[in-house]
Amino acid sequence: MFSGIVEGTGTVTKLVQDQENLHITMECPFVHELKIDQSVAHNGVCLTVVAKTDKTYTVTAIKETLLKTNLGHLEIGTKVNLERSMMMNGRLDGHIVQGHVDQTAVCEKVEEADGSWYFTFKYDFDKAKAREGYTTVEKGSVTVNGVSLTVVNSKDDSFQVAIIPFTYEHTNFHQIKPGSIINLEFDIVGKYLSRLMRYSD
Repeated sequence: MFSGIVEGTGTVTKLVQDQENLHITMECPFVHELKIDQSVAHNGVCLTVVAKTDKTYTVTAIKETLLKTNLGHLEIGTKVNLERSMMMNGRLDGHIVQGHVDQTAVCEKVEEADGSWYFTFKYDFDKAKAREGYTTVEKGSVTVNGVSLTVVNSKDDSFQVAIIPFTYEHTNFHQIKPGSIINLEFDIVGKYLSRLMRYSD
C-alpha cells in the first residue's frame, strides 16, 4: 500500500529484455536503504526489488504490467517517480494507493497558470468500467504516475490536475508534455462504493 507521496525520482540506467519480462535497473537517492523483496512504486506501479548494488537496484516488470502501464516506454535516462510502501505509523498525506495501475492516459495539454501548471489527461472511457468506479469525480483523488492528486474539470474521458512548483520539480511532471503516456490509478474507495451500490436495493 502507498500514499501517492513521491519520495524522489530514480533514473533508468539499464534495461534488459528477458523473454516477455523487462528487467529495469535504477539509480535513486535511497538505494542504500532498499532490501531485496522490498516493494517500491515506479510511476505508480508496485514492483519488487530483485537485485541491488551499492549504487543501483533492479526490478522486473512482466508482460501484463508492460501492456497496462507506461513502463514499456522507458528509456535509459528516463526519470521515474518512486515511493516505498507506506509505514502504518505515519500520517496519510496523500490517499490510499494500491500500486495497481488501472490503465494509461495521454497528456493532451499543459498550461501555465501564474506559477503553477494545469495538465489535461485523456483516457479510454468504458461505460461498464466507469460503473465499477474506474472514473474520476470532481475534487476526488486520482494517482498520476504514482502522484496523489486532486481532480478538476472531470469529464467522462478526461480530467485536469493542478501542479504546484514543488511537485513539478520533484517528480517527473516536468518531463510530461502533450503526447506523453502516463499511468493512471483510480481511487480504490470509489471502486468499493461502486461495487457495493450494485448490490443495494
